[in-house]
Amino acid sequence: MKEHVDRLEAMQARALEGGGAIRVESQHKKGKLTARERLDLLLDEGSFQEIGQLVTHRSTSFGLGEQVFLGDGVITGYGRIEGRPVYVFSQDFTVLGGSLAEAHAEKICRIMDLAMQNGAPVIGLNDSGGARIQEGVVSLGGYADIFYRNVRSSGVIPQISAILGPCAGGAVYSPALTDLVLMTEGTSYMFVTGPNVVRTVTHEEVTAEELGGAATHASKSGVAHFTAPNELEAIRELRRLMSYLPSNCEEEPPVVPCALGDERRPILDAILPENPNQPYDIREVLNAVIDPDSSMEVHADYARNMVIGFARVEGHVVGCVANQPAVLAGVLDIDASLKAARFVRFCDAFNIPLLVFVDVPGFLPGTDQEWRGIIDHGAKLLYAFSEATVPRITVITRKAYGGAYDVMNSKHIGADMNFAWPTAEIAVMGARGAAEIIFKGEIADAGDKAAKWKEKELEYQERFAHPYEAAARGFVDEVIRPGDTRIKLIEALRMLRNKATSLPRKKHGNIPL
Repeated sequence: MKEHVDRLEAMQARALEGGGAIRVESQHKKGKLTARERLDLLLDEGSFQEIGQLVTHRSTSFGLGEQVFLGDGVITGYGRIEGRPVYVFSQDFTVLGGSLAEAHAEKICRIMDLAMQNGAPVIGLNDSGGARIQEGVVSLGGYADIFYRNVRSSGVIPQISAILGPCAGGAVYSPALTDLVLMTEGTSYMFVTGPNVVRTVTHEEVTAEELGGAATHASKSGVAHFTAPNELEAIRELRRLMSYLPSNCEEEPPVVPCALGDERRPILDAILPENPNQPYDIREVLNAVIDPDSSMEVHADYARNMVIGFARVEGHVVGCVANQPAVLAGVLDIDASLKAARFVRFCDAFNIPLLVFVDVPGFLPGTDQEWRGIIDHGAKLLYAFSEATVPRITVITRKAYGGAYDVMNSKHIGADMNFAWPTAEIAVMGARGAAEIIFKGEIADAGDKAAKWKEKELEYQERFAHPYEAAARGFVDEVIRPGDTRIKLIEALRMLRNKATSLPRKKHGNIPL
């Protein structure tokens, strides 16, 4: 028996070496951790159980027969985060550049299948040179097998991707199909075609960082939901993120203890500027109504005219969606619509109630927006809210104009409770534009056109630029003092906690993609 045990222990020791000491040192010099070091930090101490440690590739082409590593460049298994089960895979760049081929892909697919069967999240730590070219089409098939499982798992279990190194070519599509993507600054990048191909085809000079680094995807493309300055911070963020998410679509998000006291927030009574056209930071409103230090903003650097993120109210997880008056006056544009729509659908898939704060002057006008499809993209946000069956609460703080009023979780598209502050202006458009259209003839005939315009503008404001017309028709459930907002939200969320509703029977809807 001893010789058998000795053989096993020798193989296990080989597997733990990864690509060897030289390659591990090279990984560290780049400011990167090894695949196993990442898992040790991510998972609760001593909880990781490895699967497939002794798997090897089966190829002999192009010298691969002499490059056989136990594990084949990816560490897979399961463990716990704060006591809750998760399935993980961590690509090992020290082994064949973390390249994906047949056996490598099979290990990842095995983990994904187990996660689906057992209703637990999957976290992927990506650090790979891409498809293993020496294995040809089986590498492409391996990617497709993973993509297929990504889609099947979507909305059933949370799927999280951390990009901790290169992720290029076909490899980028699996993270794109997962729910949330985190990238490290300076050491990770994502792109379909790299700088060399771009230079050859389009003659553009661009670096890997400019083309697909963390800052690019966090601010320009929106591919990255989170960034971190280093891997330690990235893994810390992953653990924190999991605290907001249920294990699967049948469960509720984790609840933390919350002791209530005086929940009135007088700061909100003075938070809005006297001038209705002056900006303010909607985050100040959000931070005043959620539990202290409970927010985790998502997509913070992308489409900053919309703020989204996770938070807690009375210890229960909520998803916050809010127009940001401090950026572009909080207007809805293509990027803001896409950002919010995807987040709304994620929250709805995983039983996270939605809190929506509205201060929106409308959709952004212009040829750029129209030609790029603001109609379809804005409709995605409308679709997402209309489809959502989780508890949905809206607070209108100031402007709610035109179609943007409808789209931002109005009563008409299924919101459960709609509150408005006394400062809310619910109308088809702003008073100045409305007066120009409605009273065009009178203004044209007036001796003092400016005075007449101002008179008619004030007349329209008195008639519509307030919440009481909407309240009279039941479109707003209650006009509330700003300082009472947290109290109202706590009570409304308690009331809606057992909400049960379902969509009409169908295969699936046809969202305007």
